[in-house]
Amino acid sequence: MKLSIGHLFPELLNLYGDRGNIISLRRRMEWRGMEAEVTEYKLNDNIDFSKLDIVFLGGGSDREQLLVCKRLGGIREAFKDYVEGGGVVIAICGGYQLLGHYYKLKNELVPGLSILDIFTESGVGRLIGNAVIKADFSDVPIVGFENHGGRTYIGDHKPLGKVLFGSGNNGSDGGEGVIYKNVIGTYLHGPLFPKNPHLCDMVIKNALEKKYGKAELAPLEDEAEYKANSFIVNKYTRK
Repeated sequence: MKLSIGHLFPELLNLYGDRGNIISLRRRMEWRGMEAEVTEYKLNDNIDFSKLDIVFLGGGSDREQLLVCKRLGGIREAFKDYVEGGGVVIAICGGYQLLGHYYKLKNELVPGLSILDIFTESGVGRLIGNAVIKADFSDVPIVGFENHGGRTYIGDHKPLGKVLFGSGNNGSDGGEGVIYKNVIGTYLHGPLFPKNPHLCDMVIKNALEKKYGKAELAPLEDEAEYKANSFIVNKYTRK
């Protein structure tokens, strides 16, 4: 089995080790005898979404987001068709914000792609620190590091998880991230996947099922990964 991973604009969107998520995806596939083909797309490269099984968007500054949004605006319909057809997307922080309608700054409105019915507004101060969330798909919490000035509101969309520690999407509604079809958006950096192999495997499984119709993932030796996960969970949620 083979999956094609498109890493969009890593020269602009790669805060807090986001590239490590690509490494985790590739390694966890290779350890299972699968082939992972990773293509990095620069800002002016042509992107054929029909050839991609996973699309990854990392985090970036407001200026970098504006550059990326202008580029993606020209291929918005192709990207939206990919999403609506069940294409797998992982979007972190700035990449997550780009999927919504807009990011309202103090003196500027950064337009989004309107692929998801969400929006972001700047708030007072930044939401910074380790975060722990509980998702429905696993008993193991998801951990990561958040650092964002934007407050994202996801409306009727489902959050990735419930905040157990940290701020999440906006510091007020108790949700973190978003799930829509096979799209996952989140503010969690760190990078995210090395400390959350269960989430990484869910992404791989979704992509395999979309491409091949079924997926059976052999278990891996994840003792070190789950120790890192549980250390953070215990440190920040233990009463």
